[in-house]
Amino acid sequence: MTLYYRDGTVQVTSERIQVDGHSIDLSDVSYVWHAQGRAGLAERSRLLGRGVLVLLLSLPPLVALVCLISLGYAAQDRGEWRTVLVIVAVCAIGALALAPFLEVPLGWLDRSYDRGSRVHELWVRHHGRETMLLRSSDGLRFGQIYRAVQRAVEQRAED
Repeated sequence: MTLYYRDGTVQVTSERIQVDGHSIDLSDVSYVWHAQGRAGLAERSRLLGRGVLVLLLSLPPLVALVCLISLGYAAQDRGEWRTVLVIVAVCAIGALALAPFLEVPLGWLDRSYDRGSRVHELWVRHHGRETMLLRSSDGLRFGQIYRAVQRAVEQRAED
């Protein structure tokens, strides 16, 4: 028996597919495909949260840019370039000092893309019936499971 994939809820072997305690023999599977399902509340809220996070990460640099441009115009009118240069230097040093703290929100943003905003469904045809085996918004995990099922079914067909 060959193990193609295994995690806490899914196991794909050369003999069967098990998802959440439901087991299907590979000898009964005639066709495997995937489809995109309807997004639920979790996926929509993840997409909204991602938008809010991008907005919050984008606003401070934009506000700083507007402030620097207005400082430049004010300095041009008054001729006080030394004050502007000191303010710009202090802001640049402050931005460099705060840059490592961006790791946390950027990590959240990265994980939100890993979790995905689409719902993927894994379907099989066995005993003449179409059955959805798995529904997940985790694109990476779904891809691994789908490929494992495909390999298992292809390997079974070759034998």
